[in-house]
Amino acid sequence: MKTFQLEGKTREIAPRSADQKRVLKAMRKNNEIPAVLYGGEQLIHFTVTKDAVRKLIYTPEIFAVELTIDGKTTMAIVKDIQFHPVTDAILHIDFLEVSKEKPVVMEVPIVLEGHAEGVKAGGKLTLQMRKLKVKATYDQIPEQLVINVDNLGLGKTMQVGALHFEGLELMNAKNAVVCAVQLTRAARGAQAKA
Repeated sequence: MKTFQLEGKTREIAPRSADQKRVLKAMRKNNEIPAVLYGGEQLIHFTVTKDAVRKLIYTPEIFAVELTIDGKTTMAIVKDIQFHPVTDAILHIDFLEVSKEKPVVMEVPIVLEGHAEGVKAGGKLTLQMRKLKVKATYDQIPEQLVINVDNLGLGKTMQVGALHFEGLELMNAKNAVVCAVQLTRAARGAQAKA
């Protein structure tokens, strides 16, 4: 998995909710995003700039984040992002501190490779799931999961239970369909003639 460098600065938390809302609104107006780092010894509240996280969030890739807050560096992953319901602006980011001893659960993008037998026979290959949930230490998690579909026949599906990746535990339901080769009208017509 690629590493992304990100810098943040700690922020104070206002004691009353009305004050806190005002402070957070001013932060967001100043191009800063409030964030929290948890999973370590204590919660760390900090801010990052919108420009700094743009290439981390608006991409299909996944990253391990080398997070530097006031000079102290920790490894983390993005756990949750809250967006504004109307403007789609980022309101808040949750980071989870990670280590090489403790496994984490992450969603990893799927990439299909090969030319399915069912497609050669006139079917259409469809990807049902774009990402799979995996559990492993952050340094074991790949950037993407490559699935070979050469042996997938016409009308057949590939389920999560049929997949295996070294060092990764798949967290999705075993009977969930990852990809399928569907019959097209042309393939149905060819089958009816035969």
